[in-house]
Amino acid sequence: MPAPYFIRNLVPRRQRSDNSGVIPALKSLTLVQWAQFWSGWLAWTCDALDFFSVSLTVNLLGTQFDRNASSITTAITLTLLFRSAGAVIFGVLSDRYGRKWPLVFNLLLCCVLELGTGFVQTFSQFLAVRALFGIAMGGIWGLSSSNALENLPVELRGLASGVLQQGYACGYLIAAVVNLTVVAHHGWRSLFYFGACFSFLAALVRSLVPESEIFLKAKEVEKAKGTTTGQKTKIFLHETKEMLKQHWKLCIYSVLLMTGFNFLSHGSQDLYPTYLEVTKGFSSHSATIATIIGNCGAIAGGGFAGYYSQYIGRRLMIIICILLVGAFIPLWIVPSSFSALAAGAFCIQFGVQGAWGVIPIQLAEMSPPAFRATFPGVSYQLGNMVSAASAQIEATAGNHIQTTIIVDGVPKRVADYATVQGILIGVVAAYVVVVTILGPENHASHFEKHKTAFEEGGGRDDAYIEEEQDPRLTRDVEEEKGFGV
Repeated sequence: MPAPYFIRNLVPRRQRSDNSGVIPALKSLTLVQWAQFWSGWLAWTCDALDFFSVSLTVNLLGTQFDRNASSITTAITLTLLFRSAGAVIFGVLSDRYGRKWPLVFNLLLCCVLELGTGFVQTFSQFLAVRALFGIAMGGIWGLSSSNALENLPVELRGLASGVLQQGYACGYLIAAVVNLTVVAHHGWRSLFYFGACFSFLAALVRSLVPESEIFLKAKEVEKAKGTTTGQKTKIFLHETKEMLKQHWKLCIYSVLLMTGFNFLSHGSQDLYPTYLEVTKGFSSHSATIATIIGNCGAIAGGGFAGYYSQYIGRRLMIIICILLVGAFIPLWIVPSSFSALAAGAFCIQFGVQGAWGVIPIQLAEMSPPAFRATFPGVSYQLGNMVSAASAQIEATAGNHIQTTIIVDGVPKRVADYATVQGILIGVVAAYVVVVTILGPENHASHFEKHKTAFEEGGGRDDAYIEEEQDPRLTRDVEEEKGFGV
C-alpha cells in the first residue's frame, strides 16, 4: 500500500544538478564567491552575538537597573518587535540597489547602537537603544542570506544554507565565551563593546568584497538600454505591487512558518542561561558552559541538515529535525546533573538549529525570485515580531509555576522554567511539523536566472533570463568574470 500523498510529496523529484558532486562544486568556486559567502555569514554572526548578549547578562542587567528577569526580557521583546521594520527598509534597499552597500550601512548602524547599549545609564535608555537596535538588526538576515547564497551553484546551496544559518549559533557561542572570560572582570558593558568592534569588522570585510555578480550584470544591461535611475525605481515599485498581488497567500504562509520557527529558537535559547541558574541552581559559569555545548550541537545540526536537505528535500529534513526536538525534550528539562542537562542542550539545539539550517535556502527557493532579500527577511522578522514575547512569556509563567530546589542544604522555591520551556517547545514543535507539511517547496530552484526587481517583469515568476538573448548567464561571460561554475 503506497504512503499517503502528503508524505510522498515531501520527497522532491530528483534533478540532475542537485545530486551531482558537492566536492567538484566546491573546487569550482572562485575566491570572490568564497568571500561573498563568508561575508554574509560574518554579518549574521554579528547579529546573533549582540542579540544574545542580553540573554547572557539578564541577571547582571537586573542588578544594574534594579529590575527582575521579566522586566529585563522586555528589552528582548522590543528588539524582536522592531526587527520587522528593519527587514522592510533594508530588504527593499537591497533588492533595488544591490547587496553590498545596504549591508555595509546596516552593519555600521548595528555598531553604533551596540556602542550605545554599552553607555546607557538608566533602564529607559536601555530599552530605547535596544528598540532602535531591533530596526538595525532586522535587516541583517535577509541581506546576508541573499548575499551568501545567490552566487553559489545549486549543488552547494543546501550545505551553504546550513553553514550560513549557524552563524547564529556561532554568534551565540562567541558571546558566551566572551561572557565567560571578559565580563567577569570588566562587567556586562564589555560584551557590547566587543560586539560593536565585531560589527565594524564585518562591515569593513563586506566593503572590500565585490557586489553580487547578478546585480552588476543586471545594472550593465539596464545601462545599455539607457534606463535611468528614476525609471528603475518606478519599475521596482510596479514589480513589487505585482509580486504582492500574485503571492499574497505565500506571504501569509511564510509568516506562519517563521512564527513557529522563531518561537522554537527563542523559546529554547533566550532564557536558557537563566533557566539553568534559577531552576537548576547552577552558577553563571556552569550555565555559560552548557550554553556553549548547546551551540556546538546547533552548529553540527545546521551543517548536517542543510547538506542532507539537498538530497531528501527541505521540508522532510525540517520534519526529521523537529521530531528529534520532541524526542529530546525530557533530557533537556528533567535531569538535575550538569552532564545530563548539557547533553540535552546539545541534542535539542542539534534539532532546533538543524531545522533552522534549512530555512535560508527553503525561503530563498520558495520566495518570488526577484525579492530574495525582502521576502525572506520580512517573513522572518514578522515571525519574530509575533514570537517576540517568547522569553517574556516564559519568565512570567515561571513566576506562577514554581518548584523546590536545595540550596546549601535548604529548600528554596524558585521559578520552574524547565516545565514552562518544555510545554512551550513541545506545542511549537507540533505546530511547525503541521505547517511544514502543508507548505510548498521549490527544491533546487535556479533563482539566479531570474530578472532582478528593477527590471521589467521581475515581479513575475516566469520572468527568467533567456540565455540566448541576454549575455548575463553565458559561460564565456561567467568565466571571464571569474564566476564560472
